[in-house]
Amino acid sequence: MRPSKRDELVRKAFAIFYRDGFHATGMDRLVAETGISKTTMFKHFRTKDELILAVLRYRDETFRNWFFRRLDAYGETPKEKLLAIFDVLREWFDEPAFRGCMFIKASAEFQEPSHPAYTQSAEHKRLLHQAFCRLAADAGAIDPDMLARQLLILKEGAIVAAHMGFDADPAGASKQAAKALVDAATGSA
Repeated sequence: MRPSKRDELVRKAFAIFYRDGFHATGMDRLVAETGISKTTMFKHFRTKDELILAVLRYRDETFRNWFFRRLDAYGETPKEKLLAIFDVLREWFDEPAFRGCMFIKASAEFQEPSHPAYTQSAEHKRLLHQAFCRLAADAGAIDPDMLARQLLILKEGAIVAAHMGFDADPAGASKQAAKALVDAATGSA
């Protein structure tokens, strides 16, 4: 099925916002780089903020789908999948277009918690926490919520370290810490 102009715009805008940031990217640049006219843009999105929100929703869906498919490829058991979080991150970090987490960037650019971009970014992290919590429970963690929170913090720290380049192997370092946390939380060594 051929994607709609709206879907095409969202995909192209994602690449530009991810590369250059939200505030630094004006509508004129989006028109020039996407090849989609301003009239067509405003037909689908009344404001730049509406387009940003659509891009964040698109990124949330595509990232989580990719991420959890890759977890399934790396691990069979819930415990293996919890540790595979960091193998999947390494794949992402090794991509030439890797520029960090769009949701961390959005929450930094739109710092007011009531702003829709901030809210959508927080929702992305909440959904990841929920999924990690289910995996932790399935792995037999004594306190699945705590383990999920700890792993999410390690994941986020690894992303920042990879983006900023101050650690040679943030995914590996985080995976070692995660193994200790998972073993302690599940009573295995």
